[in-house]
Amino acid sequence: MKRNPLTIAIGALLLVIFIALLFIFQVRQTEVAVVTTFGKATRPITQPGPYGKWPWPIQKVYKFDNRVNELESNLETVLTSDGYNLLIQVYVGWRINEPQSFFPRFAGSTNDAVKNLQGVVRNAYSGVVGKYPFSAFISTDPKALKFSEIEQEMLKRVQADAGANNYGIEIKFLGIKRLGLPESVTKLVFERMESERAVLVSTIEGEATTQSSAIRTRADTESAKLLAEAEAQATKTLGEGEKEAAKSFEIFKQEPELAIYLLKLKALEQFLQNRTTLILDDSTSPLELLKSQPSAGAQKK
Repeated sequence: MKRNPLTIAIGALLLVIFIALLFIFQVRQTEVAVVTTFGKATRPITQPGPYGKWPWPIQKVYKFDNRVNELESNLETVLTSDGYNLLIQVYVGWRINEPQSFFPRFAGSTNDAVKNLQGVVRNAYSGVVGKYPFSAFISTDPKALKFSEIEQEMLKRVQADAGANNYGIEIKFLGIKRLGLPESVTKLVFERMESERAVLVSTIEGEATTQSSAIRTRADTESAKLLAEAEAQATKTLGEGEKEAAKSFEIFKQEPELAIYLLKLKALEQFLQNRTTLILDDSTSPLELLKSQPSAGAQKK
């Protein structure tokens, strides 16, 4: 019986594919894998690509997603170092990085890994929160808050515990997602915050008073200095004026009548500059200058 060459070729191709599936497997970019021999993990694979294996039941391949998974804890009550109850919830990013440890530890179950990791995270934040006072989490003073320090300490503790327990997972990040207060603590917290705010207000007022006093003192000192300089300048100017006046008096002594006449003219000029109506006797000095003066010839007669 003759066989069709096309049928033979197709059959041979299918046989090759079947054999390839038995001896070759592919690991994707987002996966890690572990090869077991008679049920025992013998070869971890952390890089993508094709790999060879013996067919089942000799060897078997288990693949795991190695992308970052996020875990959130429950909102639970923990105690601070100064005896306050605090509600806290944290989030954790983790990924499988050692499949040869992850597979035997959790029998390849991601759910079992999450349950164990939740316990590790709970122990971490309970222990770390208990080392810090309440003001490190909630305070009116930004300098008292220690969120970053607390998160880093939690992260290091979770990483250390996961490594010590041989989980085969890498903890990428950890952060505080939510903080809360039980009703029994809320009133005490508000009273404490009001007290801290009152102290802050008192401090600011004291600093303002000190600064205003210093400014007033500097202003008074500068004012006194300027007044002293002005008085000194005035005394100097007055002395110079008196000196010049003394020179004029020496000249006036030579012609006293002329000096008196000039002084009266100056006084009359200043008097007439003001728009004031006064009724005065024409003999009042210096108004006598306004009267007609007899000529020199008449005076001689």
